[in-house]
Amino acid sequence: MKNNNSLELFERAKQIIPGGVNSPVRAFKSVGLNPPFIKSAKGSRITDEDGNEYIDYVCSWGPMILGHAREEVVDAVVKAAAEGTSFGAPTEKEVRLAELVCEAVPSVEMVRMVSSGTEAVMSAIRLARGFTGRDKILKFEGCYHGHSDGLLVKAGSGALTTGVPDSAGVPPDYAKNTLTAAYNDTDGVENIIKKYGDELAAVILEPVAGNMGVVPPRMEFLKALRDLTLRYGILLIFDEVITGFRVSYSGAQGYYGIRPDLTVFGKIIGGGMPVGAYGGRKDIMSKVSPAGPVYQAGTLSGNPVAMAAGIKTLEILRDNPSIYTEIEKKAKRLEEAFLNASRKYSTPCVVNRVGSLLSAFFTGERVVDFKTATKSDTNRFARYFAGMLERGIYTAPSQYEAMFVSYAHSDEDIEKTAQAIHEAFSI
Repeated sequence: MKNNNSLELFERAKQIIPGGVNSPVRAFKSVGLNPPFIKSAKGSRITDEDGNEYIDYVCSWGPMILGHAREEVVDAVVKAAAEGTSFGAPTEKEVRLAELVCEAVPSVEMVRMVSSGTEAVMSAIRLARGFTGRDKILKFEGCYHGHSDGLLVKAGSGALTTGVPDSAGVPPDYAKNTLTAAYNDTDGVENIIKKYGDELAAVILEPVAGNMGVVPPRMEFLKALRDLTLRYGILLIFDEVITGFRVSYSGAQGYYGIRPDLTVFGKIIGGGMPVGAYGGRKDIMSKVSPAGPVYQAGTLSGNPVAMAAGIKTLEILRDNPSIYTEIEKKAKRLEEAFLNASRKYSTPCVVNRVGSLLSAFFTGERVVDFKTATKSDTNRFARYFAGMLERGIYTAPSQYEAMFVSYAHSDEDIEKTAQAIHEAFSI
């Protein structure tokens, strides 16, 4: 496998971009390799600057549920771009995408478009504080909600991968209002809420954790959160940046039947373009400026090109519900391949899967929270990752991320990947 061009680009990038990348996990630091620089993508495949082709299970960290460069989405983007790439003014497209989101997710009665998941979470937290008049929030260890100051406390994702879960540059005064609890620990969170309930504006969580690897919620945990937050007048926020329109068309809240007060979206609702959104009950969302006193603004919010990509993506998902059935079947086949290889080569491995999201943890212990996730053998993961990459399979370069299956993955792709898993486990 050639890597001269990518290596040259990485060396150039390190001179002018911190770490040579614009998002930390892309540096491949935790797996001890140099990253391939991607030139193009189509369907289930990506191609790097050296001409190496890979079956892609990163899928731009989730949004490419239909596959890369889906023709209808590309056509919508091209048409929108030809009409103007940015106006900083209202458009019909942002109204249409907002209608699609509200129609799909019953808890969302109003929605505000922004430009990223981080921005959406930051805005939702501000709104929760403005609505309740309280300052504190509760998050869960290993759940990543973007890189805003108050949420980089025991975060997952890239912060976990690089071993820096608490970022430098975050003033202690920012973090003091962020409480943390263990994911899936019903008793622990109940004790915290009983103690701080009158001070808590919101409880925020990934309803399916995706940034310490995939960790499904226990139903009693989700139900307890809903009951406790209602009892104490706390807003329940679901961060569905990963799960929204991915585990089902109505997100994880539809999948599990739990209705939050606010929901944060990203990734898929822009069809791969930079976009985010937050939405929820009308009485809460009506507090957002200019309707209310909670300020939030953005020149690129509701960008017409991103809206066009999102509209077409959601319309395809809405009109073809069998997509979810198909991608879950394919993800289940990968799950079985991991477990078969684990048994064959006596390599401890636990697979967590929800719909088309899955993670293989190199541990013999059930992974139910941050603590058990971090017991995984990251050196063994690095060997597995290198073996997969060498065989043309592109997965997340971190033990603590998800694999994403897209509708573009063919049966042949799945078979080739299953074979690669067996070979990578034999190393």
